[in-house]
Amino acid sequence: MPVEVGLWRIDERAERVHQRQMPFESKLEQLILDDPEILEAKLLLLGSQVPTRYGKFIDILGLDAEGSLHVLELKRDRTPRDVVGQILDYASWIQELGNADVRDIFDANHPGASLDERFAERFDGAPVPDELNSAHRLTIVASDPDPATERIVTYLNKFHGVPINVMKFQYFQDNGHEYLARTWVVDEALPTASTVTGRSASTRAVWNGRDWYAAFGHVPAGGRNWDDARKYGFISAGGGEWYSRSLKSLPEGARVFVHVPKHGYVGVGIAAGPARPTDEAVLTHDGVAQPFRSLELAGRYFDPSSEERDDTAEYVVPVVWIKTVSLEDAFWRQGLFANQNSACKLRNQFTIDEVSKAFGLGDEETSLPS
Repeated sequence: MPVEVGLWRIDERAERVHQRQMPFESKLEQLILDDPEILEAKLLLLGSQVPTRYGKFIDILGLDAEGSLHVLELKRDRTPRDVVGQILDYASWIQELGNADVRDIFDANHPGASLDERFAERFDGAPVPDELNSAHRLTIVASDPDPATERIVTYLNKFHGVPINVMKFQYFQDNGHEYLARTWVVDEALPTASTVTGRSASTRAVWNGRDWYAAFGHVPAGGRNWDDARKYGFISAGGGEWYSRSLKSLPEGARVFVHVPKHGYVGVGIAAGPARPTDEAVLTHDGVAQPFRSLELAGRYFDPSSEERDDTAEYVVPVVWIKTVSLEDAFWRQGLFANQNSACKLRNQFTIDEVSKAFGLGDEETSLPS
Protein backbone atom coordinates (compact mmCIF):
# COMPACT_ATOMS: atom_id res chain seq x y z
CA MET A 1 0.00 0.00 0.00
CA PRO A 2 1.26 3.54 -0.73
CA VAL A 3 2.47 5.85 1.98
CA GLU A 4 -0.08 8.53 2.84
CA VAL A 5 1.30 12.07 2.62
CA GLY A 6 0.62 14.61 5.34
CA LEU A 7 1.16 18.30 4.59
CA TRP A 8 1.50 21.13 7.12
CA ARG A 9 1.88 24.88 6.72
CA ILE A 10 4.30 26.32 9.25
CA ASP A 11 3.92 29.99 10.18
CA GLU A 12 3.83 30.75 13.88
CA ARG A 13 2.63 27.20 14.46
CA ALA A 14 2.09 24.04 12.41
CA GLU A 15 -1.29 23.93 10.74
CA ARG A 16 -2.32 20.92 8.69
CA VAL A 17 -3.28 21.42 5.05
CA HIS A 18 -6.17 19.09 4.35
CA GLN A 19 -6.43 16.88 1.32
CA ARG A 20 -9.23 17.72 -1.12
CA GLN A 21 -10.99 15.92 -3.92
CA MET A 22 -9.26 16.53 -7.26
CA PRO A 23 -11.63 18.92 -9.12
CA PHE A 24 -11.53 16.85 -12.34
CA GLU A 25 -9.29 14.17 -13.83
CA SER A 26 -8.77 16.12 -17.05
CA LYS A 27 -6.80 18.69 -15.05
CA LEU A 28 -4.43 15.94 -13.90
CA GLU A 29 -4.07 14.75 -17.50
CA GLN A 30 -3.15 18.26 -18.65
CA LEU A 31 -0.58 18.61 -15.87
CA ILE A 32 1.10 15.41 -17.09
CA LEU A 33 1.03 16.58 -20.70
CA ASP A 34 2.61 19.87 -19.64
CA ASP A 35 5.34 18.17 -17.59
CA PRO A 36 5.70 14.36 -17.79
CA GLU A 37 8.31 14.45 -15.01
CA ILE A 38 5.44 14.87 -12.60
CA LEU A 39 5.26 11.06 -12.95
CA GLU A 40 8.82 10.60 -11.64
CA ALA A 41 10.03 9.60 -15.10
CA LYS A 42 11.61 11.71 -17.81
CA LEU A 43 9.57 11.02 -20.93
CA LEU A 44 9.18 12.30 -24.45
CA LEU A 45 5.46 12.31 -25.17
CA LEU A 46 4.62 10.50 -28.40
CA GLY A 47 0.97 11.53 -28.23
CA SER A 48 -2.27 11.70 -26.29
CA GLN A 49 -5.47 9.87 -27.14
CA VAL A 50 -3.40 7.56 -29.34
CA PRO A 51 -5.67 5.21 -31.33
CA THR A 52 -5.01 1.48 -31.23
CA ARG A 53 -6.03 -0.90 -33.97
CA TYR A 54 -8.70 -2.28 -31.63
CA GLY A 55 -10.71 0.96 -31.70
CA LYS A 56 -9.54 2.23 -28.28
CA PHE A 57 -7.50 5.30 -27.36
CA ILE A 58 -4.48 5.40 -25.03
CA ASP A 59 -4.65 8.48 -22.80
CA ILE A 60 -0.92 9.23 -22.96
CA LEU A 61 1.94 7.34 -24.66
CA GLY A 62 5.54 8.25 -23.83
CA LEU A 63 9.09 7.19 -24.66
CA ASP A 64 11.98 7.13 -22.18
CA ALA A 65 15.72 7.57 -22.77
CA GLU A 66 16.24 3.80 -23.19
CA GLY A 67 13.58 3.55 -25.88
CA SER A 68 10.96 1.87 -23.67
CA LEU A 69 7.31 2.82 -24.15
CA HIS A 70 5.20 4.09 -21.23
CA VAL A 71 1.43 3.68 -21.35
CA LEU A 72 -0.35 6.11 -19.02
CA GLU A 73 -4.06 5.59 -18.36
CA LEU A 74 -6.21 7.78 -16.11
CA LYS A 75 -8.57 5.82 -13.91
CA ARG A 76 -11.36 8.41 -13.93
CA ASP A 77 -14.52 6.79 -12.54
CA ARG A 78 -14.07 3.32 -14.01
CA THR A 79 -14.30 0.09 -12.06
CA PRO A 80 -11.10 -1.81 -11.16
CA ARG A 81 -11.93 -4.48 -13.73
CA ASP A 82 -12.41 -1.90 -16.47
CA VAL A 83 -9.30 0.19 -15.90
CA VAL A 84 -6.92 -2.75 -15.33
CA GLY A 85 -8.40 -4.72 -18.21
CA GLN A 86 -8.13 -1.70 -20.49
CA ILE A 87 -4.47 -1.00 -19.82
CA LEU A 88 -3.59 -4.70 -20.24
CA ASP A 89 -5.43 -4.64 -23.56
CA TYR A 90 -3.31 -1.67 -24.57
CA ALA A 91 -0.20 -3.66 -23.63
CA SER A 92 -1.26 -6.47 -25.96
CA TRP A 93 -1.25 -3.92 -28.79
CA ILE A 94 1.91 -2.10 -27.68
CA GLN A 95 4.00 -5.28 -27.72
CA GLU A 96 3.29 -5.64 -31.44
CA LEU A 97 4.73 -2.23 -32.35
CA GLY A 98 8.02 -2.10 -34.22
CA ASN A 99 10.55 0.70 -34.59
CA ALA A 100 8.80 2.22 -37.61
CA ASP A 101 5.41 2.08 -35.85
CA VAL A 102 6.72 4.13 -32.92
CA ARG A 103 8.07 6.75 -35.31
CA ASP A 104 4.75 6.82 -37.17
CA ILE A 105 2.87 7.53 -33.92
CA PHE A 106 5.18 10.45 -33.17
CA ASP A 107 4.83 11.82 -36.70
CA ALA A 108 1.03 11.60 -36.57
CA ASN A 109 0.93 13.63 -33.34
CA HIS A 110 3.73 16.11 -34.16
CA PRO A 111 3.36 17.18 -37.80
CA GLY A 112 6.53 18.69 -39.19
CA ALA A 113 8.64 17.77 -36.15
CA SER A 114 11.56 15.33 -36.03
CA LEU A 115 11.58 12.56 -33.44
CA ASP A 116 15.39 12.58 -33.48
CA GLU A 117 15.61 16.29 -32.70
CA ARG A 118 12.88 16.25 -30.07
CA PHE A 119 14.47 13.20 -28.42
CA ALA A 120 17.85 14.93 -28.25
CA GLU A 121 16.26 18.06 -26.79
CA ARG A 122 14.47 16.02 -24.14
CA PHE A 123 17.37 13.75 -23.18
CA ASP A 124 20.35 16.09 -23.07
CA GLY A 125 21.56 15.54 -26.63
CA ALA A 126 21.29 11.74 -26.69
CA PRO A 127 20.43 10.13 -30.05
CA VAL A 128 17.37 7.93 -30.47
CA PRO A 129 18.31 4.34 -29.50
CA ASP A 130 18.53 1.81 -32.33
CA GLU A 131 15.81 -0.18 -30.57
CA LEU A 132 12.43 1.38 -29.83
CA ASN A 133 9.85 -0.53 -27.77
CA SER A 134 12.16 -3.31 -26.70
CA ALA A 135 10.30 -2.92 -23.39
CA HIS A 136 7.20 -1.20 -22.03
CA ARG A 137 5.66 -0.03 -18.75
CA LEU A 138 2.04 0.49 -17.74
CA THR A 139 0.92 3.16 -15.28
CA ILE A 140 -2.60 3.79 -14.02
CA VAL A 141 -2.85 7.42 -12.89
CA ALA A 142 -5.46 8.13 -10.21
CA SER A 143 -6.33 10.74 -7.63
CA ASP A 144 -8.31 8.21 -5.59
CA PRO A 145 -7.45 4.60 -6.53
CA ASP A 146 -9.84 2.16 -4.86
CA PRO A 147 -8.53 -0.78 -2.79
CA ALA A 148 -9.55 -3.34 -5.44
CA THR A 149 -7.43 -1.63 -8.13
CA GLU A 150 -4.48 -1.49 -5.75
CA ARG A 151 -4.83 -5.19 -4.88
CA ILE A 152 -5.05 -6.31 -8.52
CA VAL A 153 -2.10 -4.20 -9.63
CA THR A 154 0.04 -5.31 -6.69
CA TYR A 155 -0.77 -8.97 -7.45
CA LEU A 156 0.12 -8.63 -11.14
CA ASN A 157 3.30 -6.70 -10.39
CA LYS A 158 4.72 -8.69 -7.50
CA PHE A 159 3.66 -12.24 -8.35
CA HIS A 160 3.58 -12.24 -12.16
CA GLY A 161 6.15 -9.59 -13.08
CA VAL A 162 3.68 -7.53 -15.13
CA PRO A 163 5.17 -4.04 -15.66
CA ILE A 164 2.15 -2.29 -14.13
CA ASN A 165 1.82 0.18 -11.28
CA VAL A 166 -0.49 2.89 -9.99
CA MET A 167 0.64 6.46 -9.47
CA LYS A 168 -1.58 8.00 -6.80
CA PHE A 169 -1.89 11.79 -6.65
CA GLN A 170 -3.12 13.58 -3.55
CA TYR A 171 -4.53 17.08 -4.00
CA PHE A 172 -4.27 19.86 -1.43
CA GLN A 173 -5.55 23.45 -1.26
CA ASP A 174 -4.32 26.18 1.04
CA ASN A 175 -5.14 29.89 0.90
CA GLY A 176 -5.76 29.89 -2.83
CA HIS A 177 -2.76 27.66 -3.64
CA GLU A 178 -2.99 24.12 -5.02
CA TYR A 179 -0.54 21.27 -4.31
CA LEU A 180 0.00 17.71 -5.56
CA ALA A 181 1.78 14.86 -3.81
CA ARG A 182 2.52 11.56 -5.56
CA THR A 183 3.12 8.00 -4.39
CA TRP A 184 3.44 4.63 -6.12
CA VAL A 185 1.09 1.85 -4.99
CA VAL A 186 3.86 -0.74 -5.47
CA ASP A 187 6.82 0.74 -3.65
CA GLU A 188 9.62 -1.29 -5.22
CA ALA A 189 11.29 -1.00 -8.63
CA LEU A 190 8.79 -1.42 -11.42
CA PRO A 191 9.42 -4.51 -13.56
CA THR A 192 9.98 -3.90 -17.25
CA ALA A 193 8.50 -6.07 -19.98
CA SER A 194 11.29 -7.38 -22.19
CA THR A 195 11.18 -7.95 -25.91
CA VAL A 196 8.66 -10.59 -26.94
CA THR A 197 9.90 -13.16 -29.43
CA GLY A 198 7.98 -13.87 -32.60
CA ARG A 199 6.93 -10.28 -33.20
CA SER A 200 5.73 -9.34 -36.66
CA ALA A 201 7.65 -6.03 -36.53
CA SER A 202 11.23 -5.36 -35.46
CA THR A 203 11.94 -3.00 -32.57
CA ARG A 204 15.35 -2.28 -34.09
CA ALA A 205 15.80 0.41 -36.73
CA VAL A 206 16.28 -0.97 -40.24
CA TRP A 207 19.89 -1.06 -41.48
CA ASN A 208 20.43 -0.25 -45.14
CA GLY A 209 23.23 -2.80 -45.45
CA ARG A 210 25.98 -0.36 -46.42
CA ASP A 211 26.46 2.48 -43.91
CA TRP A 212 28.70 2.31 -40.85
CA TYR A 213 29.61 4.68 -38.06
CA ALA A 214 33.23 5.14 -36.95
CA ALA A 215 34.61 7.14 -34.04
CA PHE A 216 38.05 8.65 -34.63
CA GLY A 217 39.60 9.57 -31.31
CA HIS A 218 41.67 12.60 -32.28
CA VAL A 219 44.20 13.38 -29.53
CA PRO A 220 45.68 16.87 -30.02
CA ALA A 221 48.74 16.37 -27.81
CA GLY A 222 50.73 13.96 -29.96
CA GLY A 223 48.26 11.11 -30.25
CA ARG A 224 45.90 10.02 -33.04
CA ASN A 225 45.61 12.87 -35.57
CA TRP A 226 42.70 13.65 -37.92
CA ASP A 227 44.94 15.57 -40.35
CA ASP A 228 46.93 12.35 -40.88
CA ALA A 229 43.72 10.42 -41.57
CA ARG A 230 42.49 13.01 -44.10
CA LYS A 231 45.83 13.22 -45.91
CA TYR A 232 46.65 9.53 -46.18
CA GLY A 233 43.16 7.99 -46.25
CA PHE A 234 42.55 5.91 -43.14
CA ILE A 235 40.78 5.60 -39.82
CA SER A 236 42.27 3.89 -36.80
CA ALA A 237 41.57 2.74 -33.27
CA GLY A 238 43.36 0.82 -30.57
CA GLY A 239 44.66 0.85 -27.05
CA GLY A 240 42.53 -2.10 -26.01
CA GLU A 241 40.77 -5.14 -27.40
CA TRP A 242 37.33 -3.50 -26.97
CA TYR A 243 38.32 -0.69 -29.37
CA SER A 244 40.08 -2.76 -32.00
CA ARG A 245 37.46 -5.54 -32.09
CA SER A 246 34.69 -3.32 -33.44
CA LEU A 247 37.03 -1.71 -35.98
CA LYS A 248 37.94 -5.17 -37.27
CA SER A 249 34.26 -5.82 -37.96
CA LEU A 250 34.16 -3.00 -40.54
CA PRO A 251 33.87 -4.71 -43.95
CA GLU A 252 35.65 -3.68 -47.12
CA GLY A 253 33.30 -1.62 -49.33
CA ALA A 254 31.30 -0.19 -46.43
CA ARG A 255 30.44 3.51 -46.54
CA VAL A 256 31.77 5.01 -43.30
CA PHE A 257 30.54 8.14 -41.53
CA VAL A 258 33.41 9.33 -39.32
CA HIS A 259 32.78 11.20 -36.08
CA VAL A 260 35.37 12.88 -33.88
CA PRO A 261 34.09 13.05 -30.28
CA LYS A 262 33.49 16.61 -28.99
CA HIS A 263 33.71 17.96 -32.55
CA GLY A 264 31.23 16.27 -34.90
CA TYR A 265 31.19 14.48 -38.24
CA VAL A 266 34.33 15.13 -40.28
CA GLY A 267 34.31 12.66 -43.14
CA VAL A 268 32.55 10.06 -45.25
CA GLY A 269 34.44 7.44 -47.21
CA ILE A 270 34.57 3.87 -48.43
CA ALA A 271 36.54 1.25 -46.48
CA ALA A 272 39.16 -0.05 -48.90
CA GLY A 273 40.48 -2.99 -46.92
CA PRO A 274 40.47 -4.82 -43.59
CA ALA A 275 41.87 -3.49 -40.32
CA ARG A 276 45.60 -4.21 -39.89
CA PRO A 277 48.04 -3.34 -37.08
CA THR A 278 50.21 -0.32 -37.87
CA ASP A 279 53.33 -2.35 -38.68
CA GLU A 280 51.39 -4.36 -41.29
CA ALA A 281 49.07 -1.71 -42.73
CA VAL A 282 49.70 -0.41 -46.25
CA LEU A 283 48.04 2.74 -47.61
CA THR A 284 47.90 4.07 -51.17
CA HIS A 285 48.97 7.70 -51.27
CA ASP A 286 49.45 9.65 -54.52
CA GLY A 287 48.98 6.38 -56.38
CA VAL A 288 51.78 4.64 -54.51
CA ALA A 289 51.33 1.85 -51.95
CA GLN A 290 53.29 2.74 -48.83
CA PRO A 291 53.68 1.02 -45.46
CA PHE A 292 51.85 2.97 -42.77
CA ARG A 293 54.98 3.29 -40.64
CA SER A 294 56.90 4.88 -43.52
CA LEU A 295 54.52 7.85 -43.76
CA GLU A 296 55.28 11.30 -42.37
CA LEU A 297 52.73 11.30 -39.57
CA ALA A 298 51.93 14.18 -37.25
CA GLY A 299 50.41 11.86 -34.65
CA ARG A 300 51.68 8.85 -32.75
CA TYR A 301 50.10 5.41 -33.22
CA PHE A 302 50.96 2.79 -30.63
CA ASP A 303 52.75 -0.34 -31.90
CA PRO A 304 53.46 -2.74 -29.01
CA SER A 305 55.44 -5.92 -29.16
CA SER A 306 53.89 -8.78 -31.10
CA GLU A 307 53.01 -10.58 -27.87
CA GLU A 308 50.77 -7.67 -26.82
CA ARG A 309 49.34 -6.90 -30.24
CA ASP A 310 45.85 -8.33 -29.84
CA ASP A 311 45.28 -6.32 -26.69
CA THR A 312 46.73 -2.86 -27.25
CA ALA A 313 47.89 -2.34 -30.85
CA GLU A 314 46.60 0.46 -33.05
CA TYR A 315 44.68 -0.93 -36.03
CA VAL A 316 44.34 0.92 -39.33
CA VAL A 317 41.60 0.70 -41.97
CA PRO A 318 42.36 2.24 -45.41
CA VAL A 319 39.61 4.61 -46.59
CA VAL A 320 38.91 6.24 -49.94
CA TRP A 321 37.45 9.58 -48.90
CA ILE A 322 34.32 10.93 -50.55
CA LYS A 323 34.31 14.07 -48.42
CA THR A 324 36.30 15.31 -45.45
CA VAL A 325 36.42 18.56 -43.49
CA SER A 326 38.74 19.95 -40.86
CA LEU A 327 37.95 19.65 -37.16
CA GLU A 328 37.03 23.34 -37.18
CA ASP A 329 34.35 22.65 -39.81
CA ALA A 330 33.00 19.46 -38.24
CA PHE A 331 29.24 19.03 -38.62
CA TRP A 332 27.02 18.52 -35.60
CA ARG A 333 23.43 19.07 -34.57
CA GLN A 334 21.23 17.66 -31.83
CA GLY A 335 19.88 14.20 -32.54
CA LEU A 336 22.84 12.90 -34.56
CA PHE A 337 24.12 9.45 -33.63
CA ALA A 338 27.30 9.09 -31.61
CA ASN A 339 28.70 6.46 -29.30
CA GLN A 340 32.04 5.06 -28.10
CA ASN A 341 32.26 2.12 -30.50
CA SER A 342 35.21 2.39 -32.87
CA ALA A 343 32.83 1.14 -35.56
CA CYS A 344 29.25 -0.10 -35.76
CA LYS A 345 26.38 -0.36 -38.21
CA LEU A 346 24.75 3.03 -38.69
CA ARG A 347 20.99 2.56 -38.41
CA ASN A 348 20.10 6.15 -37.60
CA GLN A 349 18.54 7.48 -40.80
CA PHE A 350 18.37 11.01 -39.42
CA THR A 351 22.17 11.02 -39.10
CA ILE A 352 22.67 9.57 -42.59
CA ASP A 353 20.34 12.15 -44.12
CA GLU A 354 21.68 15.19 -42.26
CA VAL A 355 25.39 14.40 -42.71
CA SER A 356 24.83 13.54 -46.38
CA LYS A 357 23.03 16.86 -46.86
CA ALA A 358 25.76 18.81 -45.04
CA PHE A 359 28.51 17.15 -47.10
CA GLY A 360 26.61 17.31 -50.38
CA LEU A 361 26.59 13.55 -50.90
CA GLY A 362 24.46 11.82 -53.52
CA ASP A 363 22.99 8.31 -53.41
CA GLU A 364 25.43 7.22 -56.09
CA GLU A 365 28.40 7.74 -53.77
CA THR A 366 28.16 4.34 -52.16
CA SER A 367 31.03 2.24 -53.51
CA LEU A 368 34.73 2.22 -54.29
CA PRO A 369 35.64 3.83 -57.60
CA SER A 370 36.42 1.30 -60.35
